[in-house]
Amino acid sequence: MADACCGPASNVDAEASEGEERSVEWRTIAAGVAAASWLTGVIAELSGAEAVSTVVFVIAIVSGGSTFAPSALRGLRRGRLGVGLLMTIAAVGAVVLGQLGEAAALCFLFSVSEALEDWAVTRARRGLRALLSLVPPTTVVRRDEDLIEIATDELTVGDIVVLRAGARMPTDGVLRSGRSVLDVSAVTGESIPIDVAPGDRVFAGSINTTGTLDVEATVATSDSTLARIVHAVEEAQDRKGRAQRLADRVARPLVPAILIVAAAIAVLGSAFGDSELWIERALVVLVAASPCAFAIAVPVTVFASVGAATRAGFVIKGGDAIEALATVRAIAFDKTGTLTRNQPQVIDTVAATGATVAEVLRLAASLERFSDHPLAAAIVAGAPVAIDADEVTTNIGAGLTGLVRDTKVRVGKPGFIDPATLHADVERLQAAGATVVLVERDGVTIGAIALRDEVRPEAADVVDQLRRRHRLHVAMLTGDQHRTATAIGTAAGIDDLRSELLPEDKLTAIERLRTHGPVAMVGDGINDAPALAAADVGIAMGAAGSDVAVEAADIAVMGDSLTHLPDLIDHARQTRRIMIQNLILSGMIITVLIPAAASGLLGLGAVVAIHEVAEIVVIANGLRARSTNTFAASAPKPTSALPEHAHA
Repeated sequence: MADACCGPASNVDAEASEGEERSVEWRTIAAGVAAASWLTGVIAELSGAEAVSTVVFVIAIVSGGSTFAPSALRGLRRGRLGVGLLMTIAAVGAVVLGQLGEAAALCFLFSVSEALEDWAVTRARRGLRALLSLVPPTTVVRRDEDLIEIATDELTVGDIVVLRAGARMPTDGVLRSGRSVLDVSAVTGESIPIDVAPGDRVFAGSINTTGTLDVEATVATSDSTLARIVHAVEEAQDRKGRAQRLADRVARPLVPAILIVAAAIAVLGSAFGDSELWIERALVVLVAASPCAFAIAVPVTVFASVGAATRAGFVIKGGDAIEALATVRAIAFDKTGTLTRNQPQVIDTVAATGATVAEVLRLAASLERFSDHPLAAAIVAGAPVAIDADEVTTNIGAGLTGLVRDTKVRVGKPGFIDPATLHADVERLQAAGATVVLVERDGVTIGAIALRDEVRPEAADVVDQLRRRHRLHVAMLTGDQHRTATAIGTAAGIDDLRSELLPEDKLTAIERLRTHGPVAMVGDGINDAPALAAADVGIAMGAAGSDVAVEAADIAVMGDSLTHLPDLIDHARQTRRIMIQNLILSGMIITVLIPAAASGLLGLGAVVAIHEVAEIVVIANGLRARSTNTFAASAPKPTSALPEHAHA
């Protein structure tokens, strides 16, 4: 890690190999030996045991220097100048000048700070790497009525996974038999378990709490929800925010500039004065101007912040996404699947004179059982019972016709069926944003069924927080008709409603919203992908949702709730404040120490101590971004523009 903080050296991968882990442990031990040796040397020196102090100081130099000097020299051969090289030159120079105690202090402090940096980054990434442990090493599958335990890697699409109580699902699948409650907190960040029944999707990493389930694997483990999340996290390690790129841009040319300045001090000072004095000052300048704290100021903060967000149910693809989210002044929501659940349901049923609500629903469900229309399942689910129907035919784009106990029944949209006496009710329901299905019996219209994809119960509270707490301009972008958009937007508390938009229209809307400042876009579907990519920060609802949306977005919400979105913005703003604090502090270190070292006000030991202590402070401050306190649970407040009820 000696140069990793200050140049394009090898980064610790999110999925650290065993060799890298051993390397981190070895550097930590070496730093400990250097610290103990230096302390022993100081005590021996104060006690007058010069020989002992010399030996232990040498041990401290060798032990501490071994953690950064070899990698610095390898980098030099490849033309890379890092902070480790500055420290190596300073240590060698101090030894040449006979200042073993100062050289030992430099090696000890720098090796300890590097070990602390290793620990900080490893600790910050631990929450991300923990995702990998959610896949069990073996899985029980059902084959020809036999239960076989196989390696999870051997699982194939179509295998029936037998998920016992307490077992974790190895990949994504569909529940085929059994009912249970799943703990999905590790995957989605949601603390409340969910009920599942046959036909429901089960995501990798979910824990079965009761009974035994048969789940058909729908994807290979390498393509599961968890695998996609881990892939996004791995990508995050290579994406850098503007502040981090700024730190890199400053740190890289700063190293050769420091070498030139130090060389100039040594040469010019020696030409007009005591050469030993000015060479010593040049070495002190090398140490004082080390930009390592400046260069690690942002990466440590980003890793810590991303880890905290992951534990709260968000996948953030790097520091640029965090910075962008922290500066947004407007946020746009897609409607279907974002502000709503994309699950239409019956919200109202009107029966004409001579009919009952139950009868209207029963006759409609009898025909809709044979339909694959998205609204058919909602009507069947909303009916008390369904009767067998015969001779059911589909009129594409209009409705269904069939016989129910020798009674001719038609179900369809207004226009295909005349509303007759229910015309006013149809107008009222459509004005409320509902889709209306009429039911006709023997040529007489007997009822109207209103269906709508209802707004999420937490949506209004979230929108209110975004507007009041964060002072954001909130808009809704949807391809739906204006009346439906108005009903959902009103229920969610959004005034800026933009409806009947094609995907390219959403791009135009994003550009217009930029008059308020940087824009965030929240969506979930393939049609949202262009807007997600075009926004300053794109947020995809559900990492288990549309692959295209998740790929286009900068942030993915692993759960199926908007509740923590305001908290995520708070987290991003806190992270950005910490970044700025670290950059200012790191810049002040260099600005103050260089003239103090060049003028002789501070010696090598004092500069080393101040510089490395400040670096530790920067790391500790960056780790504050690991806090998940900003993700405080807030109770969503249910709302609806049209309450669910029935008229007779």
